[in-house]
Amino acid sequence: MVESVCHCGAVKLQIAQAPDTVKDCNCSICHRYGVLWAYYTLDQVQVRGATDTYMWDDRSLAFHRCKICGCVTHWSPVDVSRNRMGVNANLMPREVLEKATVRHFDGASM
Repeated sequence: MVESVCHCGAVKLQIAQAPDTVKDCNCSICHRYGVLWAYYTLDQVQVRGATDTYMWDDRSLAFHRCKICGCVTHWSPVDVSRNRMGVNANLMPREVLEKATVRHFDGASM
């Protein structure tokens, strides 16, 4: 079990396991957020705390951020049948993140 926490501690994610790989995407939103994404099925992550959401483009993903400190914590699918979500791995303990392989993804050219 891995705990991912925003800066102020108001939003906590309990994650079933540490990521082996995280994605560094340079698309317009990920680049601005400065996140590294770790991917899980919806049942592998438990979110506690209040978040605000932002959706753009085709509105298929909701990007969540802490209502207090503003840290981007995760994204979730609007259609839960997709059964995949992204967790901001930068909010995990450093020792967990340091063990993961970073995969660079060119989302800006898509």
